[in-house]
Amino acid sequence: MDFVITTEQLSKTFGAFKAVDAISFEVAQGEIFGFLGANGAGKTTALKMLTGLLSPSSGKATVASFDVWRQPEQVKRRIGYMSQKFSLYEDLSVRENIRFYGGIYGLKRADIAAKTADLLQKLELEPYADQLVAGLPLGWRQKLAFSVALLHEPRIVFLDEPTSGVDPLTRRQFWDLIYEAAHEGVTLMVTTHYMDEAEYCDRVSIMVDGKIQALDTPRNMKKAFGAEDMDEVFRKLARGQA
Repeated sequence: MDFVITTEQLSKTFGAFKAVDAISFEVAQGEIFGFLGANGAGKTTALKMLTGLLSPSSGKATVASFDVWRQPEQVKRRIGYMSQKFSLYEDLSVRENIRFYGGIYGLKRADIAAKTADLLQKLELEPYADQLVAGLPLGWRQKLAFSVALLHEPRIVFLDEPTSGVDPLTRRQFWDLIYEAAHEGVTLMVTTHYMDEAEYCDRVSIMVDGKIQALDTPRNMKKAFGAEDMDEVFRKLARGQA
C-alpha cells in the first residue's frame, strides 16, 4: 500500500506543555482520513507540523515522501490546504481568486485560463465569475475554496473544519466534492466537529490530550466501543469512559 502521510512518535512541546504526544499513524493514497479531537486536543498543532508550518520537537513525519522537518518547502508545494477561517480573498472576484492562486501555485498562464474556465463551469459559477467573493453565500465560498486548493493537482489536501458554519445540505454537497477527489486518487485529511461527518471517512483517529486514543474505521470503532454512532464514541473517549 502506498502511504503518502506517515508519522512516527511525532511530538510538539511548548515549554513544559506537550501539545502533541508521540503520535504514530499512516494515511494511504486516495484515503479520506478523519482527524478528530476536542478543542485543545492537539489536532491543529499536528496539522501545522504535517503542512510544514511548524517544526516538530521530536519524532518523524513524511508527507508526499518529504520530511516535514527537513523539507517543509517541498511539502508545501505538493499539498493543498483549506482552513475553516476561509482561504480566499473576499475583495477579489471569483475569477481573480482562481487566477491569483494559480499563479501562487506556479501554473502556466494557459493552464490557469483553462482551469479557470473548467472550474467556473463545474461549480456553476459562470454568471458570478466577476462578482466579489464576499458577496457569495458561505456554502459557495467553501466549495470554491476547496476547488482552488485542488487547482495545482496536489496528491494530498488538508481540510481544517471545512464545513464549519454551513447548512446540512451544503455540507452534504461539499462531501460529494471530497468523494470525487478521493476517487481520483487524492488523499484527504479532514478535521471536523460534526461527528456525522466522521461516518463519511474511510478511517478516523481521535485525539485526547495530545495522544491518539483510537484509530480505525468508523464501523469498527463503533463496534469496539459499543456505540450507536460516532458521537457516542467521541464522548466516551473525551470523558475517559473508554
